[in-house]
Amino acid sequence: MPNNEKQMEAFLKSVENMYIILDLQGSHVDVIIDQLLAQMMPDTPDATVTKLKHSLFTHDRYYKVGIARLRVPANLNRNCMDCQFVLFVLNASLMLGRRNEFTTARIFATLLSDPFMRNQLKNVRSKEAFRQAFTEKAKEQMLHCESMKSAGSLLDSSKSMEKISCTFLKGVIGDLRRRLPHYWSDYKDGLCDRKSIGKTMSCTMFLYFICILPSIAFGVLNDHHTDGALTVEKVLFSQTFGGLVFALFGGTPQIVLVTTAPLAIYAELMFHLSKKYDLDFPAFYACVGLWNVVFLIIYSVFDLSLLMQYFTRSSEEIFAVFISIAYAVDAFKATSENFQKFYYAEPCKKTYNRTAKVHALTQPYRTGSTRHGTTAAETDWDSLEEAIVDLPVCQRDTGLLYILLMLGTVWVGLTLYNFTRTPYLTATKREMIADYSLPIAVSVMSCVGYLIFRDVHVTKSFKESSVSLFNVADLTSLPVGAVFGAMGLGFCLSLLFFMDQNISATMVNAPQNKMKKGTSFHWDLMVVALINLVPSIFTLPMVHASLPQSPLHVRALADVEERVMDGHVREIVVRVRETRVAALLSHLLIGASLAITSLLSLIPSAVLYGLFLYVAITPLYNNQMAQRLTLLFTEEAAYPPTYYIRRVPTKKVHLFTFLQLLQLLLLCGVGFSGVSFLEMLFPVLIFLLIPFRQYCLPLFMDDKYIKALDYSN
Repeated sequence: MPNNEKQMEAFLKSVENMYIILDLQGSHVDVIIDQLLAQMMPDTPDATVTKLKHSLFTHDRYYKVGIARLRVPANLNRNCMDCQFVLFVLNASLMLGRRNEFTTARIFATLLSDPFMRNQLKNVRSKEAFRQAFTEKAKEQMLHCESMKSAGSLLDSSKSMEKISCTFLKGVIGDLRRRLPHYWSDYKDGLCDRKSIGKTMSCTMFLYFICILPSIAFGVLNDHHTDGALTVEKVLFSQTFGGLVFALFGGTPQIVLVTTAPLAIYAELMFHLSKKYDLDFPAFYACVGLWNVVFLIIYSVFDLSLLMQYFTRSSEEIFAVFISIAYAVDAFKATSENFQKFYYAEPCKKTYNRTAKVHALTQPYRTGSTRHGTTAAETDWDSLEEAIVDLPVCQRDTGLLYILLMLGTVWVGLTLYNFTRTPYLTATKREMIADYSLPIAVSVMSCVGYLIFRDVHVTKSFKESSVSLFNVADLTSLPVGAVFGAMGLGFCLSLLFFMDQNISATMVNAPQNKMKKGTSFHWDLMVVALINLVPSIFTLPMVHASLPQSPLHVRALADVEERVMDGHVREIVVRVRETRVAALLSHLLIGASLAITSLLSLIPSAVLYGLFLYVAITPLYNNQMAQRLTLLFTEEAAYPPTYYIRRVPTKKVHLFTFLQLLQLLLLCGVGFSGVSFLEMLFPVLIFLLIPFRQYCLPLFMDDKYIKALDYSN
């Protein structure tokens, strides 16, 4: 970058005078260079490219800069593949002693090495905008270098911890001051150009499917656990209301609010307690929800989200892997239940004799009278026929089709999700297919189930309910003891909300996502608290920020670029469109879906749980803990040359992974125990990951190794 004003002045002059060709058709170096030289030729009748080439060796004051943006990336040679920008600097031989030209070329190369800069240059439409992008980026980098020098050495990779103090509303006010100036741009950024509109539309459909299908699944679970008090329709309404309000008023609209498995477990626990102590379930549910809201407001106004600065990357990864396991467990549990119902059903056993069952039903009629004294002529033959038809039959094909549809959904979804890594079609079409991978997978496998296997019974996702959406709770029916009992349950529930909300916000605003508009931890927590007032009062499922939907929302809005890092081809985020439009549109579609629940119920439950596996697998691609777990079974010579592998002994890497694995197993043991008391304390266990990381982990490893493993990107 420019080290002084003189170098900056020389660079800006080069930018002002450089020759630019946009969307050049060419895949060979000679063709590209000839096109650039043609642009640089003097405006004289006898000027030709050949004469210009000869003049380079005879002209003593010849200096030109040209750049070409190729319409399609080209492979120029084995060391320059997928190249889209060609920079051409001409400098006469008599001027080689000057250093300004070398500095200019170096600055151009530095700027073009920035993926955000390259992405910006790909999308500009005019030469003036192309020049302006270079000028603004160079000035920005120079200011950054000056600030780095004034700040002194920044070699320490540890996080600077902000002092925690219980100030009243300071964090909320700071969040509003930081985010309000960007409010209107949150809408414009999703609609500013053709590519942004395409991304917003694809993200809208992605969010629609990734929110509505889990909502249906958890709605079925809630319906079963609460005897119809919380139905699928109620979950969809709660999802619509929470999503729209947060998209309009939340500070970080990329966060996705949904109802989750832990919330379903809490709803089941509240229902059992209300039955055990003869309490009105809607009233007890509302009381727990209102206490939860009170605690969340306290957390937000007193800036307790600052505690999340101690919740480091390793703890986030543990929780993210646990969420993936939870989705996978739900999918496999549903598959097991389906197999027990159809594949291993009683009629499929060798000892089952259907003929004998039919014979037993018809025996009284064949003897001329029934046990009720009626004659054969008086027999209701239609009822007898129905009884014979209703005898259970072996339907192993239904169980096998369930497996086929579930795994097919995962395979189609992941194949299309990774389609950008293939050489097929063009880059734009590959990206479009990857953006719509989830809707395509759900639609294709639903059609496969109903069209190709039309003769096989397909299990529908849910049955429609006629229960009223709104049921106002009568809090006056609760005794005083139940109110204080609800306070304890509400406190544990508030810890779950606090941790999920802040972990999701931390992962959304992770440095690798390159978010530009700032964080909003305290205000977002308050908005979530106020949103859950309505579900609590009207006996609707509560919602909070969720993994992995929130990081996947960011990924759906991002432009990504493949780069070779640590010996592997990895995708890095170049730019994220920080827009509210996709969240608003997707939740409007979910609200409209309340009118077509009969159509939604036709989605096979196997496809629905295939989406669960898709949601479980995709976040693991960039999870460092998941990558380090594979090292336990990998030959050491094949380890990737990552940052931590180069700086941390192998035994220490495995020790760190083993300690993370122990914490993960503890979370799984409590979260999947099925014991109500333990599951109630699950949020407390998540919170205890913070003191374990800060005080227990340093007992096993040196601080320098922890920093390398916990803070590296």
